[in-house]
Amino acid sequence: EQPSPIQLLQTRPPRVSDRVTHRQTARLGSAIKLPCPVEADPPPFIRWTKDGRIIHSGWIRFRVLRMGLKIKEVEADDAGTFNCQATNGFGSVNVNYTLIIIGGYEAPCCADGPDSSDTRPRFTQPEKMRRRVIACPVGSTVRLKCSASGNPRPDIVWLKDDRPLTEQEVGEGRQRKWTLSLKNVVPEHSGKYTCRVSNRAGEINATYKVEVIQRTSSKPVLTGTHPVNTTVDYGGTTSLQCKVRSDVKPVIQWLKRVESHEESRYNSTIEVGDHRFVVLPTGEVWSRPDGSYLNKLLITRAKEDDAGMYICLGANTMGYSFRSAFLTVLPDTKPPVSLLPSNTSSLPWPVIIGIPAGIVFIFATVLLWFCQSRKHCPPPSGAPTQSSHRAPYRERDRGCPVPSSSPDKDCLNYEDYLAQQQLLLSQAGPSVPPKIYPKIYTDIHTHTHSHVDGKVHQHQHIHFQC
Repeated sequence: EQPSPIQLLQTRPPRVSDRVTHRQTARLGSAIKLPCPVEADPPPFIRWTKDGRIIHSGWIRFRVLRMGLKIKEVEADDAGTFNCQATNGFGSVNVNYTLIIIGGYEAPCCADGPDSSDTRPRFTQPEKMRRRVIACPVGSTVRLKCSASGNPRPDIVWLKDDRPLTEQEVGEGRQRKWTLSLKNVVPEHSGKYTCRVSNRAGEINATYKVEVIQRTSSKPVLTGTHPVNTTVDYGGTTSLQCKVRSDVKPVIQWLKRVESHEESRYNSTIEVGDHRFVVLPTGEVWSRPDGSYLNKLLITRAKEDDAGMYICLGANTMGYSFRSAFLTVLPDTKPPVSLLPSNTSSLPWPVIIGIPAGIVFIFATVLLWFCQSRKHCPPPSGAPTQSSHRAPYRERDRGCPVPSSSPDKDCLNYEDYLAQQQLLLSQAGPSVPPKIYPKIYTDIHTHTHSHVDGKVHQHQHIHFQC
């Protein structure tokens, strides 16, 4: 539905609608909700970040709600700076929080058991541990992460194929800050690597499968059917996605084909095949548990210029692969918004009726005055009245002639005028019949009609009676 002018005037940018406590605290293992009290019209798009990184669905313990961010089973590494950004088409606003993590839940004390302040180890960055199957070419570097927290600070032990790594092996792997780094890997590095994290309150572990492959045909390969041809409404939102399988993390880039008449609009283009393309901004590349990589191109507020061919290009040091898809943007079917009433360009109905009615009224008044001036010429005494004869209608516009012998009269009366005409005709000869001009009576009626829809029609009737 097309918004009215009043609705357009009511739109407003996002604003903070409630008081905000920027310093928040949470206990280890508890849950906390950080509110984002923002109101706007139209409703804003909400984005949360932690220490500058966007919070998305891969953050398992984090959930973005309509009015805030909920964190389950808070861990020590959750401490930091959180930002809620609310944006709509008229502006944006930010709400910042500093989250401080304090001691864990109190537990009942028991003999020879853990202290009441002890907490079991927890992985603090599970989103970085989603890729558990890692395929890498010979000579590359592999980093296995197992960041964890707990009270007291837990210890970590690395195992390969269920055998603890020796200090020499760990030293070669440069264990640092919960991460095992394997550099210049060879096929002998293939196997299962397990991190075992424990303290006196408990133990947790995670396992990675590492496969070192020879550099044969290891250029990226686009898997699945994506990207696919997509249709979007004008002003709508859609996305194109691309899945790439590669031995190492590839560079995924989106390109849009530029027609020959559009090249001047862009600072730089590249040539792929027989066409020119412009490089589009690319979001983060996500690694998937099956060893592939995913990237999405988001298109918001689609317009005609967004339609065309798009290419997903996956590349690494061994080569590249690409696949194309077409985006169709449906035409805009909504009429343009007019801030003025649609009938302001036409004249108001009183003017439309009044102009012709005024013209008719002026014409009737002049005609009435003209006829009345002739009617008031007084007849002489004893003059015969020729009422039995009627003159033709076309003679009604004759006035009274002014004789030079009667300066005391305004005009010759009608009967004297007839007598003079008869005398002239009798002198001219008997063959010409006399013409007699009767008096003219005029009657003017004005009719006004009113209708239910508010329109008024006015007209006049002029009656002539001879």
